[in-house]
Amino acid sequence: MANIADLIEDYILQRLAADGDKETGGGRQVELRRTDIAGEIACAPSQISYVLSTRFTKERGFVVKSRRGLGGYIKILQIPLRNLVYQDMLQKITAETKFVTVQSMVRYLLEHQMITKREAALMMQVIVSLFDSKDMADAERVRILKTMFLTLENFS
Repeated sequence: MANIADLIEDYILQRLAADGDKETGGGRQVELRRTDIAGEIACAPSQISYVLSTRFTKERGFVVKSRRGLGGYIKILQIPLRNLVYQDMLQKITAETKFVTVQSMVRYLLEHQMITKREAALMMQVIVSLFDSKDMADAERVRILKTMFLTLENFS
């Protein structure tokens, strides 16, 4: 027999699959009420909160927004993990970011088949040029790198 946390997770995932056809920014979204879930599964609302905080995390591809009290709700947005990878990379690109870090990002995308070899080769040529340029300001290099990764995210 499954434990209560598994039942809650399964219920939420089923609702997300069934009702989550509201596409939002490349992900699916569902709005639920704690009382409805608690009534359906016969559990305490605190158990639902536990499941939300441990199993529906950003690292697992979810964003959870909730409001407690009368008229309270839980909004669960499922974000494709691809988007999370690009968002993480974009956050890591700063003026202090080293060439090897950006190179490893490209390698990661290639190894996980998020880009082709041809795209990786083109990216590396641009990256080498950006880091070799003596006249380019750090802010301009960051802007170009972020634009390149944003473009990949938008077309994947």
